[in-house]
Amino acid sequence: MKIISAILIGISLTCGLIISPPVFAVSKISIEDRLNQLETRLQQAESRAMQAEQKNQMLEVNIQKAQQQSQVAEQTSQAIEKRTKAIEKITPDDSGYFELHGYARSGMMTNQQARHAQGGPFMTPAGQTGGAIGRLGNEPDTYVEVYLEKKQRLENGATTRFMTMIADQQKSYNDWTADSSTLNVSQAFAEISSLPTFTGIFTDTTLWAGKRVDRDNFEIPWLDSKFIALNGTGGGIYDIKWADDIHSNFSLIGRSFGDVDIVNNDIQNYVFTANNYFGPVQLLVSGMKAKDNDERKIPSGIQVFNAASNGYTSLLGYKADSFYGMTDGESRSAISWGQGLGAEVKNIGTDPALLTDAKTLRFASYGMVNLVKNWDFAPSILAQQSKDRYAKGDDYRWITLNGRVMQNITENFVLGYESSWQYMDLNPNGYLDYQKVSGSFYKLTFAPTFRASNISPFFTRPELRVFATWMNWDKALDNFSSKDTFGQKDFTAGGEWSFGLQMETFF
Repeated sequence: MKIISAILIGISLTCGLIISPPVFAVSKISIEDRLNQLETRLQQAESRAMQAEQKNQMLEVNIQKAQQQSQVAEQTSQAIEKRTKAIEKITPDDSGYFELHGYARSGMMTNQQARHAQGGPFMTPAGQTGGAIGRLGNEPDTYVEVYLEKKQRLENGATTRFMTMIADQQKSYNDWTADSSTLNVSQAFAEISSLPTFTGIFTDTTLWAGKRVDRDNFEIPWLDSKFIALNGTGGGIYDIKWADDIHSNFSLIGRSFGDVDIVNNDIQNYVFTANNYFGPVQLLVSGMKAKDNDERKIPSGIQVFNAASNGYTSLLGYKADSFYGMTDGESRSAISWGQGLGAEVKNIGTDPALLTDAKTLRFASYGMVNLVKNWDFAPSILAQQSKDRYAKGDDYRWITLNGRVMQNITENFVLGYESSWQYMDLNPNGYLDYQKVSGSFYKLTFAPTFRASNISPFFTRPELRVFATWMNWDKALDNFSSKDTFGQKDFTAGGEWSFGLQMETFF
């Protein structure tokens, strides 16, 4: 038995040795698989690391973009703050401040014979009743306006303003011209605004009193002619707001007729005006009365008969933010009607010689448009008919067409071109020995111009110009009067050249 047991044990050990190698083979394969799996996992980890690095790079790019956007936002904020401060500067602060504004032009003109050149926007016979022509290359004078203003905001929110304007016009080229000066204080008035106790339609109104040019006067700049001018001494209220887009101005001013005559008649014309705005539409009505105006005496001592003692003026205007609705630009038009003392429809209430039956109809319009790149165009028209104006049966008719073109060569150099045509048919009917005439006037101007920058095609200032102007007119117009411009010696129809240089500025 022992022998058998030993044999069996030996057999078992032998079998165990025989079976063991396959078991060791299986263990070796599992390790390789694990290594392969590990390698795969490492590759996947590397891939994820690369993706993370790419995301990190994208994140850095986004951070840089965000920083750039932040810088842009900061710059924009600074720009907005700068503009806001500029706007706020318009509103007076608590301590108040002074402002200086002005307009000036000065230049010399000579004709082809090296003599003093005749000129001016109202040089034609039609000019005596407001018939203006183009002013470019046609101003042989020095004219200055200086405005001094003091503004202040009070603790209760109200604002105050005082303004005075000093003006002078001179045709002498000398440096010292006191003997021929027309120096004048043309405005001196005070305003109070934003009164805290004013509510409702009066919330944003402005009260004023003194001697002034009405705030809402407006003109055709290239003709130097007002659509309407309301100037005098008195008072009024601006900006009564009836609705969001409707407001009114009211004023009462006086004009003196006594100081225009040698005999001091001490006649005043009192003018009440309602100026109303309905969006882009303007409706103005002025009524006036000058008691005993028909008893004035003209400089020769002769009494004026049938001169008006009252009258009215009306104006219907329209302002568009386009070039007559056709394209980008701007335009403004107005038609005026007046009777009696109101028949002077431009400078309201200023003409004491108008008859009771005097009647005037006037139309004015101008626009501004960019034709093509670097070419800008500003056309204008001014026309008027006035009957029974100074003598029963008289008739004054005229029309002016004007166009100014600006060609931008560089930011600092432009070429200006202007043309004017005016036709007039004037029948004074014996008034002051004026003669009945009809005919046309023509003007062409070329003006190379220097400027500091190109802020606006037509309103960049200061400008320094040299110019050449040619003008001509029908010979019949020389006969209107021996005392007007066309009646001057050596200044007659047939073509006239003038040359000169000029500066113009406003601020």
